[in-house]
Amino acid sequence: FMMMYLHKAPHRPWWPRPDKFKEFTKKTFPEPETLFDDYSNRGSAAKTAEMNLLTHMMYSHDSKIRPETLAKMEGKVLPVVEEFPNSFYGPYNRATAEQKALYDPVLDSINDFFYNNWPKMNDTEKMKWKYQRYMQDYLGSISSVDDNVGRLLDYLDESGLAENTIVIYTSDQGFYLGEHGWFDKRFIYDESFKTPLLVRWPNVVEPGAVENEMVQNLDFAQTMLEAVGIKPPSDMQGESLIPLLKGEKEKWTRDAVYYQYYEYPSVHMVKRHYGIVNKEFKLVHFYYDVDEWELYDRLKDPKEMNNIYNDPSYADTVKKLKKDLIALRKKYKDSPEQDQMYIDKYKSAGMIE
Repeated sequence: FMMMYLHKAPHRPWWPRPDKFKEFTKKTFPEPETLFDDYSNRGSAAKTAEMNLLTHMMYSHDSKIRPETLAKMEGKVLPVVEEFPNSFYGPYNRATAEQKALYDPVLDSINDFFYNNWPKMNDTEKMKWKYQRYMQDYLGSISSVDDNVGRLLDYLDESGLAENTIVIYTSDQGFYLGEHGWFDKRFIYDESFKTPLLVRWPNVVEPGAVENEMVQNLDFAQTMLEAVGIKPPSDMQGESLIPLLKGEKEKWTRDAVYYQYYEYPSVHMVKRHYGIVNKEFKLVHFYYDVDEWELYDRLKDPKEMNNIYNDPSYADTVKKLKKDLIALRKKYKDSPEQDQMYIDKYKSAGMIE
């Protein structure tokens, strides 16, 4: 049988359980190199996305500032809009009286510091403070996921089931933890594009083995089917990961993956885009209200800070990647017509004109 064991904790808003809330607010986390990225040398999409910690992460919903604290500070804080109704007390009021008694002293400390110091901070200090608050709550929540995955693995060991159980640990996408000054996901850029994938399969997967081939979450279904001896339907678009899991790398043929994001305009305002990614390069086309291309050299510029699409020395690379991109769009039955279909759906729903 197959069991899916899902955790909501990594999803916004991040409310660690009370003991972890107290523990993690005492921690200070290293800042990513790109925390203060100004998005120069890139197109308009990075500049207009609404994912910046300083200007878009909300005070109550995200940083745990009580509405009463904000009311006392009217005119002394950046005008970040609290888009979610009851954004603080909605989650807070789901706690029991016992939990609130543990939350409140930590919340008092956070709110007192904010009230007394925020108006005197410059933007750099505010960004640093918001980053730490984000990491404290996010990683405090993730810590509970770690604990409970550990409980599951312990159960498999203690019950004698570990040797005949395949364990797959993954997510639906990556996530920005302050890189480029962002939170959330959506972009084809590296931090949100990469997704964790760990597999434990006794006597098949070598413990500690690491693979860097281009795999996708659409490969999971074929992998699971092959693992139990079931032939996948011919219309499934993924590829079984069994050769890679068995160390038979010579049987793996994929050298590039395709990505498409079309939820725009919407929350976080990340523009519609599609692209191709291989081990060396990433080519992206932003479309709908813009027509912009970006190219990144993943080996020379792993943090994707410099768009080299218009660099003449990469002209041949662009030409080849565009040809490969067209082939992948055709393979996955994506097309300008498909793009237009989703645009028309947004129009019919009154979301765009």
